[in-house]
Amino acid sequence: MSKKDKNIVPEQGMTIYEYEDKYVRRQNSKGAKLLLFIVAGLVGVFLAWCLFSITMQVWQIHEYAGYAATAISVILYIFLFIVPVVKIYKSDYFVTNVNSAHAGKAKRHNKKVRRNIASKMVDFNNSVDGAGWYDDKLVGDLDVALKSGDDEGLKVALTALYNGKVKKTAKEIIFKCSLKSAAYSAISQNSRLDAALVSVINLQMIKDIVFLYGFRPSDARLVKIFGAVLQNSLISYGLGSVKLGNGIVKTMGDAAKGIPFLGSAISALVDSSIQGLANGTMTAVIGFQTIRYLNKEYKLQNILDGIDVAETEADLQEACERIEDELRKRPRNAAPQGI
Repeated sequence: MSKKDKNIVPEQGMTIYEYEDKYVRRQNSKGAKLLLFIVAGLVGVFLAWCLFSITMQVWQIHEYAGYAATAISVILYIFLFIVPVVKIYKSDYFVTNVNSAHAGKAKRHNKKVRRNIASKMVDFNNSVDGAGWYDDKLVGDLDVALKSGDDEGLKVALTALYNGKVKKTAKEIIFKCSLKSAAYSAISQNSRLDAALVSVINLQMIKDIVFLYGFRPSDARLVKIFGAVLQNSLISYGLGSVKLGNGIVKTMGDAAKGIPFLGSAISALVDSSIQGLANGTMTAVIGFQTIRYLNKEYKLQNILDGIDVAETEADLQEACERIEDELRKRPRNAAPQGI
């Protein structure tokens, strides 16, 4: 986690205007959504091309084997690309980049998301034996808070889960997926197969982390994550020359800020053409980038939830007094400016 993220802590007495000034950045929400579809589509097109190339190689060996490979490729594409991407996109997300006019609506939305997350965690923990993804006691606290309508208790239990067992489980998911990415790439020795495997593993990792946390990053941040998946796939395909590798490391600087050794490690790995280790390391970067965004948006929604966005009677009285004082200063026959 970067120093900037660590500074995201609730401040006593923060107003919505102070929140807006400190944490809100101008974003084109429609543009971010469109860009998300474009980047995800590029990942899909690249993966489809890799599968098509592999199928054509099989077809040249034997015609009937080519038919079988085509059918298998279509099935794999549906279950390993379309399904994970749809599940990620359809997941809940917190609305935190809002101004004072939309803060109230965002708070109501985020409250609903928190309750949905808690419900999913309780259902998963009760239905899957031995998963070990969550702390049983804290999930029990979530269940009690849900049934009693205790939103504060729910937030306390969720925060404890994210800071404890969920963080540990997320790191285990990242480690396993990074190891798969490295091992499969080292074994395959085929650029198209490498790229396909890395894309699929990265998407599966993101889907699992999103499922674990119960929500996904916002559209703008999801664009960056899918963009990193596309970059990793291109490197796996064999475009990871020193020049391109260094460029990608630079563009992914944000992802590596919270992991000091990764920036230099990626450069060394790409430059030395150790494909398996490079793919594994890049997969780890994408995983940590994902959980960093999730933790940041969870903290921001907690801050927003603690802010009273409604104007108080004192604020209204103060505004009326200022208007009255201003009117008294004006001559009675003077018309207001702008008329």
